[in-house]
Amino acid sequence: MDLSTKYMGLDLKNPIIIGSSGQSNSIDKIKKLADNNAGAIVLKSLFEEQIMSETSNNLQQNLAYYPEAFDYISAYTKDQNLSEYLKVIEDAKKSVDIPIIASVNCVSPKEWINFTKNMEDAGADAIELNVSMLPSDVRKDGNANEKTYFEIIEKVKSKISIPLALKMSYFSAGLSNLIQKISWTKYVDSIVLFNRYFNPDIDINNFKITSSNVFSTPEDITLSLRWIALLSDKVDCNLAASTGVHSGEGIIKQLLAGATAVQIVSIIYKNGPEYISTMLNDLIAWMSKHNFSSIDDFRGKLGGKENTASFERIQYMKYFGGIE
Repeated sequence: MDLSTKYMGLDLKNPIIIGSSGQSNSIDKIKKLADNNAGAIVLKSLFEEQIMSETSNNLQQNLAYYPEAFDYISAYTKDQNLSEYLKVIEDAKKSVDIPIIASVNCVSPKEWINFTKNMEDAGADAIELNVSMLPSDVRKDGNANEKTYFEIIEKVKSKISIPLALKMSYFSAGLSNLIQKISWTKYVDSIVLFNRYFNPDIDINNFKITSSNVFSTPEDITLSLRWIALLSDKVDCNLAASTGVHSGEGIIKQLLAGATAVQIVSIIYKNGPEYISTMLNDLIAWMSKHNFSSIDDFRGKLGGKENTASFERIQYMKYFGGIE
């Protein structure tokens, strides 16, 4: 049974990619994921907002005593974060034989995006940009928000020669048009649908804002499944599915919709890296049952224009909902 797939030009032995998370932030964890048959690993992200916050804190603590040291303190904070990250890339490439994808979580086309070139030099097989944008600024219209995607990918692609993936938000009034235009730029080799946000909740007894739904559930797969199916034959790059893939069945659904690969995180937190093999065995059993010898035999079978009407349907009707 051939489970291999080509993602962003990289040869993966199977379509399971470990998404950026605390599960991929150390060599021991990375080796364990590889030993349990992960197809590729996205390293825990280097966060723009984290770097900016640490820089700000260091400046506040030191500028009262060393007011002339602004540039030094800013550069030192960034270099420290980067050096630690590059070391993980270098060690990972020495330790495992599957693609290692560096990840940058960003909200703007800041100068520090130049660090992606350092990641390439450290041995990363590809870069994934996790552009986290919540369109909450009432002073910015949709065009202004979406322009950020194009500014970031253009700037990064001018710095690197390795494949580039964009992990993006589903917040857009013209999502299909936006994703298609991003693919047409040729700056990205894959678009990952979608990034998962911090979800706020309210503790009504302690009057605090708390977090909610830290982990995804199998039911969360429907959002990315819809858009993978609608766009798989309309973009000029790979599509990877993220959020809600918790089983071999989830992998099969996304591949049938047209995904090139899937990213998993929550299920690894819940069941450990060993569960990767369970998911792959379920995929193999299903392929055998339906006489498929490779993923290419069925990829996109239920996506694309022939099934557009089913995935575009959004009105609630008894016939489709099955509820009176």
